[in-house]
Amino acid sequence: MAIISYLTKIQFDFGAIALLPEELAALGVRRPLIVTDKGIADSGLLDRVREVLPKEITAAVFDGTPENPTEAGVLEAHELYREQDCDGVIGLGGGSSLDLAKGARLKATHDGPLASYALIDGGLARIRADMPPLVAIPTTAGTGSEVGRGAVIVMSDGRKVSLISPHMLPSVAICDPELTLGLPARLTAATGLDAMAHCIETFLSPLVNPPAEAIALDGLGRVCRNLERATDDGGDREARWQMMMAAMEGAMAFQKGLGAVHAMSHPLGALPGLKLHHGTLNAVVMPAVLRFNRDHVGDKYGRIAEVMGLSFDTEVIGAVAELNRKLGMPAGLREMGVEKAWFPELAEHAVKDHCTATNPRPAGVEDYIALFEDAWE
Repeated sequence: MAIISYLTKIQFDFGAIALLPEELAALGVRRPLIVTDKGIADSGLLDRVREVLPKEITAAVFDGTPENPTEAGVLEAHELYREQDCDGVIGLGGGSSLDLAKGARLKATHDGPLASYALIDGGLARIRADMPPLVAIPTTAGTGSEVGRGAVIVMSDGRKVSLISPHMLPSVAICDPELTLGLPARLTAATGLDAMAHCIETFLSPLVNPPAEAIALDGLGRVCRNLERATDDGGDREARWQMMMAAMEGAMAFQKGLGAVHAMSHPLGALPGLKLHHGTLNAVVMPAVLRFNRDHVGDKYGRIAEVMGLSFDTEVIGAVAELNRKLGMPAGLREMGVEKAWFPELAEHAVKDHCTATNPRPAGVEDYIALFEDAWE
């Protein structure tokens, strides 16, 4: 069993879920709110968590997390937290459930509109440390939200924004690859490509942070060696372990900053009615962004190629596009139902997204319109 202390405490290995009772006891939590979604509840994973809880622990359950976490969902979960007199939160699921759990935890002690805590609205300075404990238990290997300092939420005004602060980090992450065994192939691929996007964008960010770059490259290597295996065989334990580690590393590293891939996927994920998956969006737009950034990253594409198991002079953009094809990702945004008429508004949101600031090449509204067009088909 590996106990990793980096940003927060992480219990990592097969069977780690059995450590949940002792982690709750150490945090003083006796009445947790479990935040999850109906898919997790129906799959039996929620029951597995309940089974390890001792009798003296009374857990309330909110299973209404939507595919992209919303302000309305956060407020519903917070209301249940208050009604049941909870004293801590357990986030169980993919990135959406973990982010919604972070939002509910924030609302437990922070008054006012949720949007007032958005990074782009000056929310960083308003988020305090006085929040109840949060245990994050991922059931996918993608977002790494279990070790991330932010939550990405679709606000009631339609914006998809990030609530970011060191205080948003979960108190403990329990990473048990056992919980990802049997994850459907398409979801395995999409979440794994999300982790890949985190690693690549972090490495390409122009900020100076060599430790984060080293972690990003290690995570990228794990993705490239194991994602196809995990997708082809949902029971491949080694591949599942490696992919959960890669996802965790991607989020550890992106403290350094992301880029235009995420600046585009955030507003796309907020489009009403489409319910577009974040990891799938990242995969689809990544080749276009890589083309846009190509002349602004020095020798980094060559170094990425080597980590991917290719020669230094291999065309990374084509390699990423080919991996998308192999894993069955959509050919472009057009296939996902996105309309060209939406590009100007999407571009306006992308420019304002906090990830734009750490893209290696500056991007304005017209640049983003061109990027959306490039990723369309």
